[in-house]
Amino acid sequence: MFQSLSERLAASLKSITGKAKLSEDNIQGTLREVRMALLEADVALPVVKLFTEAVKQRALGQEVAQSLSPGQAFLKIVQSELEATMGSANESLNLATQPPAVILVAGLQGAGKTTSVAKLARRLIEHDKKTVSVVSADVYRPAAIKQLETLALEVGARFIPSDVSESPVAIAQNALQRAKMQFSDVLIIDTAGRLAVDDAMMSEIQALHAAIKPIETLFVVDAMTGQDAALTAKAFGDALPLTGVILTKVDADVRGGAALSVRSITGKPIKFLGVGEKTTALDPFHPDRIASRILGMGDVLSLIEEAEQKVDKVKAERLAKKMQSGKRFDLEDFRDQLQQMSKMGGMTGMLDKLPGMGAIAQNAQANMDPKMFTRMEAMINSMTPKERRNPDVIVGSRKRRITLGSGTQVQDLNRLLKQHKQMQKMMKKMKGGGLERMMRGMAGNQPKGGGFPFR
Repeated sequence: MFQSLSERLAASLKSITGKAKLSEDNIQGTLREVRMALLEADVALPVVKLFTEAVKQRALGQEVAQSLSPGQAFLKIVQSELEATMGSANESLNLATQPPAVILVAGLQGAGKTTSVAKLARRLIEHDKKTVSVVSADVYRPAAIKQLETLALEVGARFIPSDVSESPVAIAQNALQRAKMQFSDVLIIDTAGRLAVDDAMMSEIQALHAAIKPIETLFVVDAMTGQDAALTAKAFGDALPLTGVILTKVDADVRGGAALSVRSITGKPIKFLGVGEKTTALDPFHPDRIASRILGMGDVLSLIEEAEQKVDKVKAERLAKKMQSGKRFDLEDFRDQLQQMSKMGGMTGMLDKLPGMGAIAQNAQANMDPKMFTRMEAMINSMTPKERRNPDVIVGSRKRRITLGSGTQVQDLNRLLKQHKQMQKMMKKMKGGGLERMMRGMAGNQPKGGGFPFR
């Protein structure tokens, strides 16, 4: 996420963070580099000007002059201004109204609007324990209604049928009545994707908004469009009383221009980030955590929250007890660990949130086969219980049977068995509280140049 911006800013700030004394000259020089980094990241020019001016004023003030470490104080100012540019804190959904709380979702075609509706429904169901109904008021794309029905079934939301022969206002009003009868806490309305900001479509969604008076009106926009995302959101905000923005495809956005521009240009907060294709891939937007990640400081808080939500605690406790009792870490345990890592976005998703690991995460993503975990799990599933518990018996004809059953090659299986051995050694070091030794071991296994150890 935002690797390009992160690398450029790191290079820009490197020369100044170690300075014992800051002058107007070295501050100006660094800010020129920062300005170029932001412009190359497709941050809107007015936002760049406001940001660099705010940093300059604070850096030349008493805040840095009185610091024992002026270089570090300058870095803290940059982080603070990044946060201020994106919004001072996470702004959650406002659902404080008589149920059902209506959420209207708007956006351009192809931004991931229907998928975002499903992700949002899932989050409200699983995290906020709400009963959620969804309806599609997209009468221009029949497939949109079917797509939402399929996604609603997947995430456990109540789907309210609609038809292309109805008007969007009639669909929304009928859905509101149905949601009340179903005692739903929340009703999410998906609207037609616009190809561009045109008057006819704007009039339609304005009429829809006036008819149902949603408590939240969210604009879904593709982060890959950079500062255009902010400008499009502003155009919608001028026509509709938006309450927030969902920024999609952030996992593929190496620049970060949209995240840094949206709040300043629209005055509306980014409430959620779409960070993948799965319906679980929707994260609350925390400006402080994103600023930390952009500056290469990681996002350990989000990693901890993810672990608490997604890691199977029963399996984790069972494995801990097993290791403490001196039993071996077998391939069934290894499969559990692969599944847990996959839930947390895989190895690259975890590395990306650790301080100073952004470049390694990027390297891993470039060098690692995305289907590797799936193949590894398939191989373990093709083994007998005896083979999973005692991998040493896997030789000769057993290898051929396992690879045929999983559609893999013998070299894939050999690599899996080698990685299991490495993991087994690490788990032994954990016994008796040797976590630090294990981490040093992992660092020692890193190839020179930051390669990926399990390739």
